[in-house]
Amino acid sequence: MLVFGVLMAALLPLSAAPTWEINSKGAIQWTVDKPQLPHYDHIEMSGEQIAFVLRWGVDADGELGLERSLVFPMLRTVPNNTHASLMHRFATDVVSMISVDGRSLNNEQTRLVEIDGMFRSVCSFDDDMELERVIFPSVDKPFMCERYVLKTNDGDKVVYIPEFIQKVTTLAEKGVDGSYVIQASVQGAGTYKLEEGESLTFDVVFQAYRMSAAPLVADVDAEYAARRKFVEDDIDSALILNTPDPVINTMFRYAKIRASESICKTSGGYMHAPGGESYYAAIWANDQAEYVNPFFPFLGYAVGNESAINSFRHFARFMNDRWEPIPSSIIAEGKDIWNGAGDRGDAAMIAYGASRYALALSDMAAAGELWPLIRWCLEYCNRKLNEGGVVASDADELENRFESGDANLCTSSLYYDALLSAAYLAEELGMEAAVARNYRKQAASLRKSIDSYFAKEMYGFDTYQYYDGNDLLRSWICIPLTVGIMDRAEGTIDALFSEYLWHKDGLLTQQGTSTYWDRTTLYGLRGVYAAGASDLATEKLKYYSHRRLLGDHVPYAIEAWPEGSQRHLSAESGLYCRVITEGLFGIRPVGFRSFEIKPSMPSDWNTMSLDCIKAFGSDFNVTVDRREDGKLEITVLPAGGKEKRYTVKPGQTTKINL
Repeated sequence: MLVFGVLMAALLPLSAAPTWEINSKGAIQWTVDKPQLPHYDHIEMSGEQIAFVLRWGVDADGELGLERSLVFPMLRTVPNNTHASLMHRFATDVVSMISVDGRSLNNEQTRLVEIDGMFRSVCSFDDDMELERVIFPSVDKPFMCERYVLKTNDGDKVVYIPEFIQKVTTLAEKGVDGSYVIQASVQGAGTYKLEEGESLTFDVVFQAYRMSAAPLVADVDAEYAARRKFVEDDIDSALILNTPDPVINTMFRYAKIRASESICKTSGGYMHAPGGESYYAAIWANDQAEYVNPFFPFLGYAVGNESAINSFRHFARFMNDRWEPIPSSIIAEGKDIWNGAGDRGDAAMIAYGASRYALALSDMAAAGELWPLIRWCLEYCNRKLNEGGVVASDADELENRFESGDANLCTSSLYYDALLSAAYLAEELGMEAAVARNYRKQAASLRKSIDSYFAKEMYGFDTYQYYDGNDLLRSWICIPLTVGIMDRAEGTIDALFSEYLWHKDGLLTQQGTSTYWDRTTLYGLRGVYAAGASDLATEKLKYYSHRRLLGDHVPYAIEAWPEGSQRHLSAESGLYCRVITEGLFGIRPVGFRSFEIKPSMPSDWNTMSLDCIKAFGSDFNVTVDRREDGKLEITVLPAGGKEKRYTVKPGQTTKINL
């Protein structure tokens, strides 16, 4: 039997490398081969009332072991802070409880592992018994469901599935609502006679509830159907990527799942959750406002869009006429805040995300509601301009893990983009012309200040220092590229992919360290596409996608290393999606029914498309084809409408009016 916890963590770096592939269903699959063993990994999955990290592994003998780290975000613990979700780990060995003809199942051989919004494995045992496991979260209830299908392939068998219940009751003083009960129970216990080729199904359900309440009865058939509906109807039916590279297509599909599943239904409304056994029932100015919220209008996922506007409503509660900063995070279902790093440039993050979100969502009422927050955040940033004309802050989104000086490149770049988006939004809202004109004037001035304050030759590269006095290359020098500042694009790209910053897992945070955060790599790839270096960006995107989707830790973008042990934080998957929408396709919102597009298609591709885009009040497809003369033909086809065609040179921007 596998041993987890500290021992498993110690073994992780020694884990063998499995050979994952994309199967005919579009799912990733590992056909287990003994030379690849042992192998250990972990994956997070989420629903509205539960999240779990499944630590799984196949040992050298082929036996599959599981440890379930369960998180119940709406069962709050004491102190009720950022990390106060009820959590508990179970290593319950379900297979050891099964007996066939009065004997235990022996000599487990794991044959296949598949991940497709669920975790599925197929194993065989002595006596020609076969077992399929399917593990998934409930979409809207506090259930983790495990379905077991046992089949005999040789003669009649009598199978015994015992009645089983495992309960843990927490201390009353440790819970906001007193004691909680965490429970695992078998559904479908009994004695069964199976003829050759027949199978039986039973389930194990993990849940938690208040001591004053009662456990829920799970309909696992219905829970399974709901999870499949979420994946197939809500996610797979919208924003469909088609390129000549199946790994990028599939990684994009998986990123949509992870970015969308991790949304808690709290007493304070829907809250998108980063996850990672730490961050639930709370929102952040970077993860939610800046990273993932601008993506949701493109997908059109209703719960995602509701979580986005709800996050901005929470941030708006903290606008004030004293011009004190909005908190970095609103926690505990909206009942408290966290601002332990001071002002991280959060107003710039919020203004950037809210203005892009409002334009892409194309809802006049929602935009009108968000406008006071955007305007306040822009004015806050304007009041924070230092003598060099850039935005001062206490820290950046890495919260003093790395030095960021008194003013950093990231905050000013986000503020610049937010000013431009706010100008477009003001026009859509019918503001007097002076409003948009003033924001564009401020943006032009800020752009000059960004160059004069941050531009610097670093190690032979014509690029940026991240803050005044910075003497080591930082990967966040990519940020100006993502907001259309291309003055030092060539030197910046060369620096990003130099020996100083590029690493086997992406961009290092700082030259000379071993620390990497996927968020920076994904911003970097988006920026390199925006700069028109499509072949280089695609080469790196292919490498990154293959490593994250089909490597030794799958199948999603991760937070960081060594911090967090490469947790599958959900907003990073939103950033992967934006590499495609804003980088590869170069879509930039400029109105409720209009956007700019600057496709950056690599030279060895002749076509690519994004189908069922839900943004800008429409449902439309965008296809980019390479013509014989080298130009690109962009076809925009609204659902039920007439297609429009545009011919552009590579690197040229054109405006699309829907």
